[in-house]
Amino acid sequence: MIGPVLQLPVIGLSVAEFVVLLIASFAGGLFGAALGALPAFIFTGFMVIAGEAINILTAQLGEVAGIATGDVAPNVTALVAFGPVFGPHISFAGGAAATAYAAKNTDMDTGFDYHEGKNILYAFGTEPDVLLVGGAFGILGMLIRQISGGLALPWDPIAMGVTLSAVAHRLVFGYPLVGKIRGDGLFDMSPFARGDMRQAGDVAADGGVEESRLAVEPWLPHQYKWSGVALLGIGVGVLGSYIALVTESFFLGFGISAASLLFLNCGVEKIPVTHHITLPSSTAALIFGAGGDALLALLVGTVFGLYGALAGEAHQRIFYAHSDTHWDPPAAAIVLTTFTIAVLAILGVFPDSGWVPVPV
Repeated sequence: MIGPVLQLPVIGLSVAEFVVLLIASFAGGLFGAALGALPAFIFTGFMVIAGEAINILTAQLGEVAGIATGDVAPNVTALVAFGPVFGPHISFAGGAAATAYAAKNTDMDTGFDYHEGKNILYAFGTEPDVLLVGGAFGILGMLIRQISGGLALPWDPIAMGVTLSAVAHRLVFGYPLVGKIRGDGLFDMSPFARGDMRQAGDVAADGGVEESRLAVEPWLPHQYKWSGVALLGIGVGVLGSYIALVTESFFLGFGISAASLLFLNCGVEKIPVTHHITLPSSTAALIFGAGGDALLALLVGTVFGLYGALAGEAHQRIFYAHSDTHWDPPAAAIVLTTFTIAVLAILGVFPDSGWVPVPV
């Protein structure tokens, strides 16, 4: 324990521990802006793989040379991958907020196909004002995560941090929460399929005209049709479930999915985004698979993989396609799927909620 015994309400940390976390979270958000939101999240994936590999290995080794398993290595997954260094609620959310700020307040012009506020691939290097925004939103993400976790609210507190941070940066920087609906309602992606452009009279959030933009901008142009999204959810749901069952790790599948986005960041076409499929599928499968029926666990996990995929697509159609900054469909989908897992555990349908918090 760092510092005095005095504990902060809800946060569950001593004053000194909280100050350290506050400073580290500012630095993590700043670093996320410097790297770019997506590159920072890819590092999250690599660190989850490393952390879970350590956890799996030490669990198998047991006590070695008189050293207890828990003392072999620090928890890299919790403290680095999901902590202030690369926690998505801090580094990714800070990078996304920095992008939203820069698109409106700097001469950011990368040639990105959509509004520059959605360009989460862009790294800001050493631009001081942009990095400070990233740091500030890193602190916000940390506070959301700590309060949500401290209250044991029934969802993934990190995914909720990413989601609420996106709401905050849109409101703070004057972007629409949903945006002007073009086409036949929120869920209509046909204007994109036809290649329809916005009209010259439309005014962008940064004051410019929008006739050079598509009328509707899907989060992933290669991953928005319901049939393909559903099939991907089933296939990756099976894999996420299997990984969890054979490794007894809730998070390794998520790490693999996140790390695979390196190829998307490098410009390889049609790389799917799947971490909102692997995390709920792994979680649901392992809840049922620990000493239980493996086939049932695989089936339940696959259903949650499909659920995560469809939930992500629904979120992108509502909150991404019509607005001007990045709204993260996977984070929002993870909030929804983990909330469902928590509710099913509370109702007794699931034997427990795994790692997902539930109120006592």
